[in-house]
Amino acid sequence: MRASFAVEESVRLLGENIRTARLKRRLPQALVAERAGISVNTLSKLENGDPGIAIGNVAAVLQALGFESPLASLADAGTDDTGLLLEAKRLPRRVRSKKNPYAE
Repeated sequence: MRASFAVEESVRLLGENIRTARLKRRLPQALVAERAGISVNTLSKLENGDPGIAIGNVAAVLQALGFESPLASLADAGTDDTGLLLEAKRLPRRVRSKKNPYAE
């Protein structure tokens, strides 16, 4: 199955950003790949926006470049505005107290 254009563009931009971060740090692909525990070929595919690269490899490269757990904050329930809005819409309009079965 082929990814949507939006997904392909997002992955391409991520690859560009990773390449730019590596070049700003003046790190060769071989060193980053070694630190990430992947092949230079895999790093090259990632930098070129290949959507088939495993997310674990992306995380390893980001860590090798010095980014602190960048994937952990993605889709965080506390910052998911759409999810929070939908949850708020599902709240009951009023809450009735339960009758005490022991009351007379």
